[in-house]
Amino acid sequence: MALSVFELFKIGIGPSSSHTVGPMRAARMFVSRLHNEGQLEQVHRIKTQLFGSLGATGKGHGSDKAVILGLLGEIPEEIDTNTIPGILERVKSSCRLLVFGHQVISFDEQSDVVMHRRKSLPAHPNGMQIQAMDSSGEVIFERTYYSVGGGFVVDQDAMGAVKFRLDEVQVRYPFHSGNELLELCKEHGLSISTIMYENELTWRTKEEIREDLLHLWQVMQDCVEAGINAEGILPGGMKVKRRAAGLYRKIKGQPDDQSGMSAMDWVDLYALAVNEENAAGGRVVTAPTNGAAGIIPAVLHYYRRHCPGADDDAVVRFLLVAGAIGILYKENASISGSEVGCQGEVGSACSMAAGALAEVMGGTPEQVENAAEIGMEHNLGLTCDPVGGLVQVPCIERNAMASVKAINAARIALHGDGKHFVSLDNVIKTMRDTGRDMKTKYKETARGGLAVNVIEC
Repeated sequence: MALSVFELFKIGIGPSSSHTVGPMRAARMFVSRLHNEGQLEQVHRIKTQLFGSLGATGKGHGSDKAVILGLLGEIPEEIDTNTIPGILERVKSSCRLLVFGHQVISFDEQSDVVMHRRKSLPAHPNGMQIQAMDSSGEVIFERTYYSVGGGFVVDQDAMGAVKFRLDEVQVRYPFHSGNELLELCKEHGLSISTIMYENELTWRTKEEIREDLLHLWQVMQDCVEAGINAEGILPGGMKVKRRAAGLYRKIKGQPDDQSGMSAMDWVDLYALAVNEENAAGGRVVTAPTNGAAGIIPAVLHYYRRHCPGADDDAVVRFLLVAGAIGILYKENASISGSEVGCQGEVGSACSMAAGALAEVMGGTPEQVENAAEIGMEHNLGLTCDPVGGLVQVPCIERNAMASVKAINAARIALHGDGKHFVSLDNVIKTMRDTGRDMKTKYKETARGGLAVNVIEC
Protein backbone atom coordinates (compact mmCIF):
# COMPACT_ATOMS: atom_id res chain seq x y z
CA MET A 1 0.00 0.00 0.00
CA ALA A 2 1.52 3.30 -1.04
CA LEU A 3 -0.62 5.72 0.93
CA SER A 4 0.65 7.05 4.23
CA VAL A 5 -1.49 7.37 7.34
CA PHE A 6 -0.53 11.05 7.28
CA GLU A 7 -2.22 11.47 3.92
CA LEU A 8 -5.42 10.12 5.42
CA PHE A 9 -5.22 12.09 8.67
CA LYS A 10 -4.58 15.74 7.89
CA ILE A 11 -4.88 18.87 10.01
CA GLY A 12 -7.32 21.28 8.43
CA ILE A 13 -10.27 23.57 9.02
CA GLY A 14 -14.02 23.02 9.08
CA PRO A 15 -16.62 22.45 8.03
CA SER A 16 -15.74 20.01 5.22
CA SER A 17 -12.65 18.23 3.96
CA SER A 18 -14.01 17.82 0.44
CA HIS A 19 -15.88 21.14 0.21
CA THR A 20 -13.62 23.42 2.27
CA VAL A 21 -10.14 21.93 2.59
CA GLY A 22 -10.12 20.50 -0.95
CA PRO A 23 -11.12 23.71 -2.77
CA MET A 24 -8.68 25.69 -0.64
CA ARG A 25 -5.85 23.35 -1.60
CA ALA A 26 -6.87 23.38 -5.26
CA ALA A 27 -6.91 27.18 -5.40
CA ARG A 28 -3.50 27.36 -3.80
CA MET A 29 -2.15 24.76 -6.23
CA PHE A 30 -3.39 26.96 -9.05
CA VAL A 31 -1.70 30.19 -7.92
CA SER A 32 1.45 28.27 -6.91
CA ARG A 33 1.78 26.94 -10.42
CA LEU A 34 1.29 30.41 -11.88
CA HIS A 35 3.95 31.70 -9.50
CA ASN A 36 6.42 28.89 -10.22
CA GLU A 37 6.07 29.31 -13.98
CA GLY A 38 6.51 33.07 -13.86
CA GLN A 39 2.97 33.89 -15.04
CA LEU A 40 1.53 35.41 -11.90
CA GLU A 41 2.53 39.00 -12.78
CA GLN A 42 0.52 38.78 -16.01
CA VAL A 43 -2.70 37.87 -14.18
CA HIS A 44 -5.39 40.54 -13.93
CA ARG A 45 -8.32 38.35 -12.86
CA ILE A 46 -8.97 34.80 -11.61
CA LYS A 47 -12.36 33.14 -12.04
CA THR A 48 -13.37 29.94 -10.22
CA GLN A 49 -16.39 27.79 -11.06
CA LEU A 50 -17.65 25.03 -8.78
CA PHE A 51 -19.74 22.13 -10.07
CA GLY A 52 -21.77 19.20 -8.80
CA SER A 53 -21.89 18.85 -5.04
CA LEU A 54 -19.41 21.72 -4.64
CA GLY A 55 -21.83 24.00 -6.44
CA ALA A 56 -24.96 22.59 -4.81
CA THR A 57 -23.85 22.81 -1.17
CA GLY A 58 -20.76 24.97 -1.43
CA LYS A 59 -22.30 27.98 0.30
CA GLY A 60 -23.15 26.00 3.40
CA HIS A 61 -19.73 24.36 3.40
CA GLY A 62 -17.81 27.61 2.94
CA SER A 63 -16.38 26.56 -0.42
CA ASP A 64 -16.43 30.12 -1.73
CA LYS A 65 -14.48 31.37 1.28
CA ALA A 66 -12.05 28.46 0.98
CA VAL A 67 -11.35 29.31 -2.67
CA ILE A 68 -10.55 32.92 -1.75
CA LEU A 69 -8.17 31.83 1.02
CA GLY A 70 -6.45 29.39 -1.31
CA LEU A 71 -6.01 32.03 -4.00
CA LEU A 72 -4.35 34.24 -1.40
CA GLY A 73 -1.83 31.45 -0.85
CA GLU A 74 -3.15 30.19 2.49
CA ILE A 75 -3.05 26.49 3.38
CA PRO A 76 -5.48 24.67 5.72
CA GLU A 77 -2.84 23.22 8.03
CA GLU A 78 -1.28 26.56 8.92
CA ILE A 79 -3.90 29.30 8.71
CA ASP A 80 -4.98 30.82 12.01
CA THR A 81 -8.73 30.22 12.00
CA ASN A 82 -9.27 33.32 14.14
CA THR A 83 -7.92 35.52 11.34
CA ILE A 84 -10.20 34.19 8.59
CA PRO A 85 -13.13 36.62 9.03
CA GLY A 86 -10.78 39.61 8.86
CA ILE A 87 -8.97 38.29 5.80
CA LEU A 88 -12.22 37.73 3.92
CA GLU A 89 -13.57 41.15 4.89
CA ARG A 90 -10.44 42.85 3.53
CA VAL A 91 -10.81 41.02 0.21
CA LYS A 92 -14.48 41.95 -0.01
CA SER A 93 -13.97 45.63 0.81
CA SER A 94 -10.90 46.12 -1.40
CA CYS A 95 -12.06 43.94 -4.34
CA ARG A 96 -8.50 42.69 -4.57
CA LEU A 97 -6.55 39.50 -3.97
CA LEU A 98 -3.09 39.93 -2.48
CA VAL A 99 -1.61 36.62 -3.69
CA PHE A 100 1.29 35.37 -1.55
CA GLY A 101 1.24 38.73 0.16
CA HIS A 102 2.36 40.87 -2.78
CA GLN A 103 0.74 40.21 -6.17
CA VAL A 104 -2.46 42.30 -6.49
CA ILE A 105 -5.28 40.84 -8.61
CA SER A 106 -8.70 42.36 -9.21
CA PHE A 107 -11.49 40.35 -7.63
CA ASP A 108 -15.26 40.50 -7.43
CA GLU A 109 -16.67 37.69 -5.30
CA GLN A 110 -20.07 37.68 -7.02
CA SER A 111 -18.70 37.13 -10.51
CA ASP A 112 -15.35 35.48 -9.83
CA VAL A 113 -16.58 32.57 -7.65
CA VAL A 114 -19.50 30.92 -9.46
CA MET A 115 -21.44 27.96 -8.05
CA HIS A 116 -23.33 25.85 -10.56
CA ARG A 117 -26.07 24.13 -8.61
CA ARG A 118 -27.23 21.89 -11.47
CA LYS A 119 -24.12 21.36 -13.58
CA SER A 120 -21.50 18.68 -13.04
CA LEU A 121 -18.12 17.73 -14.46
CA PRO A 122 -17.71 14.17 -15.78
CA ALA A 123 -14.93 12.71 -13.64
CA HIS A 124 -16.22 13.33 -10.09
CA PRO A 125 -19.12 15.07 -8.30
CA ASN A 126 -16.72 17.56 -6.67
CA GLY A 127 -15.30 19.40 -9.67
CA MET A 128 -13.97 22.93 -10.05
CA GLN A 129 -12.43 24.94 -12.87
CA ILE A 130 -10.11 27.91 -12.38
CA GLN A 131 -9.07 30.40 -15.07
CA ALA A 132 -6.44 33.15 -14.97
CA MET A 133 -6.92 36.06 -17.38
CA ASP A 134 -4.76 39.00 -18.41
CA SER A 135 -5.86 42.63 -18.61
CA SER A 136 -7.42 42.09 -22.06
CA GLY A 137 -9.57 39.21 -20.79
CA GLU A 138 -7.57 36.50 -22.54
CA VAL A 139 -7.21 33.22 -20.63
CA ILE A 140 -3.52 32.63 -19.98
CA PHE A 141 -3.90 29.52 -17.81
CA GLU A 142 -6.76 27.26 -16.75
CA ARG A 143 -7.08 24.06 -14.79
CA THR A 144 -9.72 21.59 -13.65
CA TYR A 145 -9.48 20.04 -10.19
CA TYR A 146 -11.43 17.37 -8.37
CA SER A 147 -11.80 17.23 -4.59
CA VAL A 148 -12.12 13.48 -4.14
CA GLY A 149 -12.76 13.27 -0.39
CA GLY A 150 -10.77 13.69 2.80
CA GLY A 151 -9.01 16.79 1.48
CA PHE A 152 -7.42 14.87 -1.41
CA VAL A 153 -7.21 16.93 -4.61
CA VAL A 154 -6.25 15.76 -8.10
CA ASP A 155 -6.10 17.81 -11.28
CA GLN A 156 -7.45 16.97 -14.72
CA ASP A 157 -4.32 15.09 -15.78
CA ALA A 158 -4.00 12.96 -12.66
CA MET A 159 -7.67 11.96 -12.32
CA GLY A 160 -7.35 8.86 -14.45
CA ALA A 161 -3.96 7.84 -13.14
CA VAL A 162 -4.36 8.05 -9.37
CA LYS A 163 -4.05 4.33 -8.66
CA PHE A 164 -1.07 4.03 -11.00
CA ARG A 165 0.75 6.81 -9.18
CA LEU A 166 -0.06 5.34 -5.77
CA ASP A 167 1.43 2.00 -6.76
CA GLU A 168 4.78 3.55 -7.75
CA VAL A 169 5.89 3.88 -4.11
CA GLN A 170 7.29 0.66 -2.69
CA VAL A 171 6.66 -0.14 0.95
CA ARG A 172 7.88 -3.09 2.99
CA TYR A 173 4.52 -4.82 3.33
CA PRO A 174 2.27 -3.86 0.40
CA PHE A 175 -1.41 -4.75 0.71
CA HIS A 176 -4.45 -3.83 -1.32
CA SER A 177 -7.22 -5.66 0.52
CA GLY A 178 -8.21 -6.74 3.99
CA ASN A 179 -7.44 -10.34 3.09
CA GLU A 180 -3.92 -9.45 1.94
CA LEU A 181 -3.37 -7.55 5.17
CA LEU A 182 -4.44 -10.54 7.25
CA GLU A 183 -2.17 -12.84 5.23
CA LEU A 184 0.78 -10.54 5.90
CA CYS A 185 0.02 -10.57 9.61
CA LYS A 186 -0.19 -14.36 9.62
CA GLU A 187 2.92 -14.90 7.49
CA HIS A 188 5.16 -12.59 9.52
CA GLY A 189 3.53 -12.95 12.93
CA LEU A 190 2.86 -9.23 13.15
CA SER A 191 -0.02 -7.05 14.26
CA ILE A 192 -1.79 -4.71 11.87
CA SER A 193 -0.27 -1.70 13.60
CA THR A 194 3.23 -3.11 13.15
CA ILE A 195 2.62 -3.79 9.46
CA MET A 196 1.49 -0.19 9.03
CA TYR A 197 4.37 1.12 11.14
CA GLU A 198 6.93 -0.66 8.98
CA ASN A 199 5.32 0.80 5.88
CA GLU A 200 5.39 4.31 7.36
CA LEU A 201 9.18 4.00 7.65
CA THR A 202 9.18 4.49 3.87
CA TRP A 203 8.52 8.19 4.48
CA ARG A 204 9.50 8.94 8.09
CA THR A 205 11.92 7.89 10.81
CA LYS A 206 10.75 6.02 13.90
CA GLU A 207 10.93 9.21 15.93
CA GLU A 208 9.00 11.21 13.33
CA ILE A 209 6.22 8.63 13.09
CA ARG A 210 5.64 8.67 16.83
CA GLU A 211 5.99 12.44 17.17
CA ASP A 212 3.72 13.24 14.23
CA LEU A 213 1.01 10.77 15.28
CA LEU A 214 1.02 12.13 18.81
CA HIS A 215 0.80 15.63 17.35
CA LEU A 216 -2.37 14.57 15.51
CA TRP A 217 -3.70 13.22 18.80
CA GLN A 218 -2.90 16.53 20.50
CA VAL A 219 -4.79 18.46 17.81
CA MET A 220 -7.74 16.13 18.38
CA GLN A 221 -7.58 16.80 22.13
CA ASP A 222 -7.32 20.54 21.55
CA CYS A 223 -10.38 20.36 19.31
CA VAL A 224 -12.40 18.60 22.02
CA GLU A 225 -11.23 21.16 24.57
CA ALA A 226 -12.25 24.04 22.30
CA GLY A 227 -15.61 22.43 21.67
CA ILE A 228 -16.52 21.98 25.31
CA ASN A 229 -15.57 25.58 26.09
CA ALA A 230 -17.56 27.20 23.29
CA GLU A 231 -21.21 28.13 23.53
CA GLY A 232 -23.74 29.94 21.39
CA ILE A 233 -25.19 29.42 17.92
CA LEU A 234 -23.39 27.76 15.02
CA PRO A 235 -22.95 29.85 11.86
CA GLY A 236 -24.99 29.26 8.73
CA GLY A 237 -28.41 30.67 9.51
CA MET A 238 -30.16 27.60 10.95
CA LYS A 239 -29.56 28.76 14.53
CA VAL A 240 -28.30 25.36 15.66
CA LYS A 241 -27.27 25.62 19.31
CA ARG A 242 -23.97 24.24 20.53
CA ARG A 243 -24.60 21.49 23.09
CA ALA A 244 -21.17 20.19 24.10
CA ALA A 245 -20.49 22.84 26.76
CA GLY A 246 -23.84 22.22 28.46
CA LEU A 247 -23.40 18.47 28.38
CA TYR A 248 -19.91 18.81 29.86
CA ARG A 249 -21.21 20.85 32.79
CA LYS A 250 -23.90 18.25 33.39
CA ILE A 251 -21.72 15.14 33.44
CA LYS A 252 -18.28 16.31 34.67
CA GLY A 253 -19.16 15.92 38.33
CA GLN A 254 -21.05 12.68 38.00
CA PRO A 255 -19.36 9.45 39.21
CA ASP A 256 -18.98 6.59 36.77
CA ASP A 257 -21.85 4.14 37.16
CA GLN A 258 -21.73 0.39 36.89
CA SER A 259 -23.99 0.28 33.84
CA GLY A 260 -21.41 2.00 31.64
CA MET A 261 -23.92 4.62 30.53
CA SER A 262 -21.81 7.44 31.97
CA ALA A 263 -18.98 6.39 29.65
CA MET A 264 -21.32 6.70 26.71
CA ASP A 265 -22.25 10.22 27.85
CA TRP A 266 -18.57 11.12 27.63
CA VAL A 267 -18.26 9.54 24.17
CA ASP A 268 -21.23 11.61 23.00
CA LEU A 269 -19.58 14.71 24.47
CA TYR A 270 -16.27 14.15 22.69
CA ALA A 271 -17.92 13.62 19.32
CA LEU A 272 -20.31 16.56 19.69
CA ALA A 273 -17.47 18.86 20.74
CA VAL A 274 -15.35 18.02 17.69
CA ASN A 275 -18.14 18.30 15.18
CA GLU A 276 -19.47 21.53 16.61
CA GLU A 277 -15.97 22.95 16.22
CA ASN A 278 -15.90 21.63 12.67
CA ALA A 279 -19.27 23.21 11.88
CA ALA A 280 -17.94 26.51 13.23
CA GLY A 281 -14.91 26.38 10.91
CA GLY A 282 -12.43 25.45 13.64
CA ARG A 283 -9.25 23.39 13.52
CA VAL A 284 -9.88 19.65 13.16
CA VAL A 285 -8.13 16.51 11.95
CA THR A 286 -9.73 14.93 8.90
CA ALA A 287 -10.36 11.38 10.05
CA PRO A 288 -10.86 10.43 7.29
CA THR A 289 -13.05 13.48 6.49
CA ASN A 290 -14.20 16.59 8.33
CA GLY A 291 -17.84 15.49 8.34
CA ALA A 292 -16.76 12.38 10.27
CA ALA A 293 -13.95 14.04 12.23
CA GLY A 294 -15.47 13.41 15.67
CA ILE A 295 -15.54 9.62 15.66
CA ILE A 296 -11.89 8.66 15.98
CA PRO A 297 -11.17 11.37 18.61
CA ALA A 298 -14.24 10.29 20.58
CA VAL A 299 -13.27 6.62 20.59
CA LEU A 300 -9.64 7.46 21.39
CA HIS A 301 -10.75 9.65 24.29
CA TYR A 302 -12.96 6.78 25.50
CA TYR A 303 -9.99 4.42 25.36
CA ARG A 304 -7.65 6.77 27.27
CA ARG A 305 -10.24 7.65 29.93
CA HIS A 306 -12.05 4.38 30.48
CA CYS A 307 -9.67 1.53 29.56
CA PRO A 308 -6.88 0.41 31.95
CA GLY A 309 -3.34 0.46 30.56
CA ALA A 310 -4.01 3.09 27.90
CA ASP A 311 -0.90 5.13 27.07
CA ASP A 312 0.75 7.07 24.23
CA ASP A 313 2.20 3.91 22.68
CA ALA A 314 -1.33 2.57 22.34
CA VAL A 315 -2.48 5.87 20.81
CA VAL A 316 0.19 5.47 18.13
CA ARG A 317 -0.95 1.89 17.46
CA PHE A 318 -4.60 2.99 17.39
CA LEU A 319 -3.95 5.62 14.71
CA LEU A 320 -1.81 3.26 12.64
CA VAL A 321 -4.57 0.62 12.59
CA ALA A 322 -7.25 3.21 11.84
CA GLY A 323 -5.08 4.49 9.00
CA ALA A 324 -4.58 1.01 7.54
CA ILE A 325 -8.34 0.41 7.49
CA GLY A 326 -9.08 3.87 6.10
CA ILE A 327 -6.62 3.37 3.26
CA LEU A 328 -8.53 0.23 2.22
CA TYR A 329 -11.68 2.34 1.89
CA LYS A 330 -9.85 5.10 0.08
CA GLU A 331 -8.26 2.75 -2.44
CA ASN A 332 -11.10 0.27 -2.98
CA ALA A 333 -14.20 2.43 -2.60
CA SER A 334 -14.48 6.07 -1.54
CA ILE A 335 -14.50 8.32 1.52
CA SER A 336 -16.41 11.07 -0.30
CA GLY A 337 -20.00 11.76 0.76
CA SER A 338 -20.74 13.26 -2.63
CA GLU A 339 -19.62 10.04 -4.29
CA VAL A 340 -21.04 7.28 -2.05
CA GLY A 341 -23.09 9.06 0.62
CA CYS A 342 -22.36 9.33 4.33
CA GLN A 343 -21.54 5.63 4.51
CA GLY A 344 -18.22 6.65 2.95
CA GLU A 345 -17.57 9.25 5.65
CA VAL A 346 -19.20 8.32 8.96
CA GLY A 347 -19.31 4.65 7.96
CA SER A 348 -15.60 4.53 7.12
CA ALA A 349 -14.66 6.41 10.31
CA CYS A 350 -16.79 4.06 12.42
CA SER A 351 -15.08 1.08 10.80
CA MET A 352 -11.62 2.58 11.33
CA ALA A 353 -12.27 3.40 14.97
CA ALA A 354 -13.79 -0.03 15.68
CA GLY A 355 -10.83 -1.91 14.25
CA ALA A 356 -8.29 0.34 15.98
CA LEU A 357 -10.01 -0.01 19.35
CA ALA A 358 -10.11 -3.78 18.96
CA GLU A 359 -6.33 -3.97 18.51
CA VAL A 360 -5.36 -1.75 21.43
CA MET A 361 -7.76 -3.74 23.63
CA GLY A 362 -5.84 -6.91 22.79
CA GLY A 363 -7.57 -8.15 19.67
CA THR A 364 -5.97 -10.42 17.11
CA PRO A 365 -5.69 -9.25 13.47
CA GLU A 366 -8.75 -11.37 12.69
CA GLN A 367 -10.76 -9.73 15.48
CA VAL A 368 -9.60 -6.30 14.29
CA GLU A 369 -10.78 -7.07 10.76
CA ASN A 370 -14.07 -8.35 12.19
CA ALA A 371 -14.58 -5.17 14.23
CA ALA A 372 -13.89 -2.99 11.18
CA GLU A 373 -16.37 -5.02 9.14
CA ILE A 374 -19.09 -4.71 11.78
CA GLY A 375 -18.51 -0.97 11.95
CA MET A 376 -19.29 -0.54 8.27
CA GLU A 377 -21.87 -3.28 7.80
CA HIS A 378 -24.34 -1.42 9.99
CA ASN A 379 -23.74 1.89 8.23
CA LEU A 380 -24.41 0.58 4.72
CA GLY A 381 -26.79 2.77 2.76
CA LEU A 382 -26.25 5.81 4.98
CA THR A 383 -27.19 8.88 2.95
CA CYS A 384 -25.59 12.33 2.99
CA ASP A 385 -28.51 14.77 3.16
CA PRO A 386 -27.36 17.81 5.15
CA VAL A 387 -30.13 20.25 6.00
CA GLY A 388 -29.39 23.62 4.46
CA GLY A 389 -26.21 22.24 2.92
CA LEU A 390 -24.52 22.70 6.32
CA VAL A 391 -22.41 20.13 8.15
CA GLN A 392 -24.69 20.34 11.20
CA VAL A 393 -27.95 18.37 10.91
CA PRO A 394 -27.74 15.37 10.99
CA CYS A 395 -23.94 15.36 10.80
CA ILE A 396 -23.05 16.39 14.37
CA GLU A 397 -25.27 13.84 16.13
CA ARG A 398 -24.39 11.21 13.54
CA ASN A 399 -20.78 11.31 14.74
CA ALA A 400 -21.88 10.66 18.31
CA MET A 401 -24.05 7.74 17.23
CA ALA A 402 -21.25 6.21 15.13
CA SER A 403 -18.71 6.59 17.95
CA VAL A 404 -20.85 4.48 20.27
CA LYS A 405 -21.43 2.03 17.42
CA ALA A 406 -17.66 1.71 16.87
CA ILE A 407 -17.09 0.84 20.53
CA ASN A 408 -19.84 -1.75 20.43
CA ALA A 409 -18.46 -3.22 17.19
CA ALA A 410 -15.06 -3.67 18.84
CA ARG A 411 -16.61 -5.30 21.90
CA ILE A 412 -18.67 -7.72 19.79
CA ALA A 413 -15.58 -8.70 17.78
CA LEU A 414 -13.48 -9.19 20.91
CA HIS A 415 -16.08 -11.58 22.30
CA GLY A 416 -15.65 -13.72 19.19
CA ASP A 417 -12.73 -15.61 17.70
CA GLY A 418 -12.35 -13.51 14.54
CA LYS A 419 -14.36 -15.87 12.34
CA HIS A 420 -17.38 -14.31 10.66
CA PHE A 421 -19.58 -14.55 7.56
CA VAL A 422 -18.95 -11.16 5.93
CA SER A 423 -15.37 -10.07 5.32
CA LEU A 424 -14.11 -6.50 5.43
CA ASP A 425 -13.40 -6.74 1.72
CA ASN A 426 -17.00 -7.82 1.09
CA VAL A 427 -18.40 -4.91 3.04
CA ILE A 428 -16.10 -2.37 1.35
CA LYS A 429 -17.20 -3.61 -2.07
CA THR A 430 -20.82 -3.52 -0.96
CA MET A 431 -20.44 0.05 0.26
CA ARG A 432 -18.92 1.06 -3.06
CA ASP A 433 -21.69 -0.64 -5.05
CA THR A 434 -24.40 0.81 -2.81
CA GLY A 435 -22.94 4.27 -3.30
CA ARG A 436 -23.00 3.87 -7.06
CA ASP A 437 -26.66 2.82 -6.94
CA MET A 438 -27.64 5.63 -4.57
CA LYS A 439 -29.55 8.49 -6.18
CA THR A 440 -27.60 11.72 -6.57
CA LYS A 441 -30.04 13.62 -4.37
CA TYR A 442 -28.85 11.57 -1.39
CA LYS A 443 -25.16 12.32 -1.97
CA GLU A 444 -24.37 15.73 -0.47
CA THR A 445 -26.53 17.79 -2.80
CA ALA A 446 -29.14 18.84 -0.20
CA ARG A 447 -31.87 17.79 -2.66
CA GLY A 448 -33.29 14.77 -0.84
CA GLY A 449 -33.93 13.16 2.54
CA LEU A 450 -33.75 15.36 5.62
CA ALA A 451 -32.52 18.25 3.50
CA VAL A 452 -35.93 18.66 1.89
CA ASN A 453 -38.18 17.25 4.62
CA VAL A 454 -36.99 19.46 7.44
CA ILE A 455 -37.96 23.12 7.47
CA GLU A 456 -34.94 25.35 8.01
CA CYS A 457 -35.49 27.83 10.82
